[in-house]
Amino acid sequence: MNKRQTLSPAATAFAIPASRWDDGEACSKSPADLLLYRSNLLGSDLTVTNFGGGNTSAKLVEVDPLTGEEVEVLWVKGSGGDIGSMKLDGFATLYQDKLLGLETHYGGEADDDRMVGYLPHCTFNLNGRAASIDTPLHALLPFAHVDHVHPDAIIALAASSGGEAASREIWGGRIGWLPWKRPGYTLGVQLRDYVAANPGIEGVMLAGHGIICWRDSAKACYEHTIGLIADAAYYLNTKLADAPAFGGQAIAPNPDRGAIVADLMPRLRGLMTGARRKLGHWSDDGEALEFTGSVAFERLATIGTSCPDHFLRTKIAPLTLDPARLTDDAYLVEKLAAYRALYAAYYERCRRPNSPAMRDPNPVVVLIPGVGRITFATDKTTARLAGEFYGNAINVMRGAEAIGDYIGLDEQEAFDIEYWLLEEAKLQRMPAPKPLVGRVALVTGGAGGIGAATAARLMADGACVMLADRDAEAVEEVRGGFAKQFGKDLVRAVLCDVTDEAQVAAAFEDCAREFGGLDILVANAGIASSAPIEETTVELWRKNYDVLAEGYFLTARAAFPLMKRMKEQGGAAIVFIGSKNGIAAATNASAYASAKAAANHLARCLALEGAPSGIRVNVVNPDAVIRGSKIWDGDWRKERAGAHGIDPGSELEEHYRQRSMLKRDVLPEDIAEAVYFLASDMSAKSTGNMINVDAGNAQAFTR
Repeated sequence: MNKRQTLSPAATAFAIPASRWDDGEACSKSPADLLLYRSNLLGSDLTVTNFGGGNTSAKLVEVDPLTGEEVEVLWVKGSGGDIGSMKLDGFATLYQDKLLGLETHYGGEADDDRMVGYLPHCTFNLNGRAASIDTPLHALLPFAHVDHVHPDAIIALAASSGGEAASREIWGGRIGWLPWKRPGYTLGVQLRDYVAANPGIEGVMLAGHGIICWRDSAKACYEHTIGLIADAAYYLNTKLADAPAFGGQAIAPNPDRGAIVADLMPRLRGLMTGARRKLGHWSDDGEALEFTGSVAFERLATIGTSCPDHFLRTKIAPLTLDPARLTDDAYLVEKLAAYRALYAAYYERCRRPNSPAMRDPNPVVVLIPGVGRITFATDKTTARLAGEFYGNAINVMRGAEAIGDYIGLDEQEAFDIEYWLLEEAKLQRMPAPKPLVGRVALVTGGAGGIGAATAARLMADGACVMLADRDAEAVEEVRGGFAKQFGKDLVRAVLCDVTDEAQVAAAFEDCAREFGGLDILVANAGIASSAPIEETTVELWRKNYDVLAEGYFLTARAAFPLMKRMKEQGGAAIVFIGSKNGIAAATNASAYASAKAAANHLARCLALEGAPSGIRVNVVNPDAVIRGSKIWDGDWRKERAGAHGIDPGSELEEHYRQRSMLKRDVLPEDIAEAVYFLASDMSAKSTGNMINVDAGNAQAFTR
């Protein structure tokens, strides 16, 4: 298909990629850098490949560091990399002649796993990057530059009963077709032999898997790949223009779906018990709503995903829920139990004598008509990516059904990939998760010194954090900085004045919707005032109590229902940021000190009330945390300096340092460490306690 006419927007379900190659940028690059450039261009375009998917290669001439002679070296994307973001060190490098010589060890399909063990023996220049399972596909082809990608439009052809005929119609025999075969050495041999038997072909469709194609230069290979994807996308778009996708709409999007999800996700999360907590990701994008609300939804969802890249992220099939029964806990328990039983039965039917133990049987993908797609995983990034991959699967189903019947992967084949010993070995090589991975924290006053330091400490050990603050500009600035430092998946921000009941409720709903629930609350939003009792107005008194007492009450009350859901998974933790002045009397600070004392006693009451539900409640009492503090940047600094008869600029910090027993400054990071201890499993058996972080103050010793 050489000519592509312009289609109406309604008909362009598949994006048509265009070349982004820049000769000006490419002209000065080395051959290896051109491979990287080509790879990054392909991988950063989601119309071309998924995150972490696809692989690229080039056969380059290098100087052997041992002999000094020129040798041919295969540069190929290494195992576990992402071609969109990888650097040169993401490529495995292997002697091409040694790779070709490996065939002497190959006796047939039963040797596939054994052949992988030989790849490290072909390593060039002591490169530590492990070669991927797809390496033989590149090595055994006699072409200088090879791309293997699996964009939605290509997989739609590869997963349809009409895919082979459509491929002939699109490319007129320029692109071949091989039936499904699991990635490995056998597929590489079959591909090589097919190409040898069909001279002149320019690529091969791999059923259920993707396309592999080649050219003699980096630029030509890139543009060839882009062109083939564009051909497939255009062809499918013309077919989709003829009729509504998935048989048309059966259920319209629910306008209240945001509130529905905020209620549903914590309940599902609490019921998904296992070795590790789950985090959720919700999407109500057009593809999710179109698919889940369609006539063909249940039929296609039951078939499951077809491409290995998809089902390794999503499990072989999703859990579907009746939108009319989402508020029924008994129904959710029943549906999850049924899914786990089905997964266990699948494992027992398909297991091999040497299969790894059954993994978590909980669903990854949950689909709800009118509401969208929810995905769960042990970390937020994996949950998000699982959702994106199922979105790809929806697009594949849409295109596959337009030219025939969508075909899922055979159950045994799917199992053999999911529980592949090589895949298990990859999982075992992964580093242990950080202690707070899977936990969700909400920090009020998140834009201030203590709040931001606490959020950073929690995220450093893997927690997801919702920053809540009444200063929209400041909290967004902090969120943006953390997104760069820790990754965008770990942090969100919400406008929240803790004295506003509606804003508090909305903040916790946002947290549930963004992450799936709540495990940690740090009640930190605060103010401070200083005035003799005769000058303390009712307005000032109430302002302190509104923030420091009622604000803590409102946030804790909103947290309890979410936290109760986590009892069976180890419970949850609330940490109040109190004050030394909540324990020890302070001159000219009756409103502030007594409000802090009220919050401290509220924590004790909540510790009693929360214990049966696994909710721990503790307090950190700081003193004179001046650096980075919004409170100390305002009137409070002048007022406290006045109360002690000292200069607010040059003498205040020294006054508090010398007043402490240890003669040390107390910093926001010091408070954050205490919060971390009380929020983490390090204090799993502690509740109703106070920790003073004040460099020592005898008046504040607890009695």
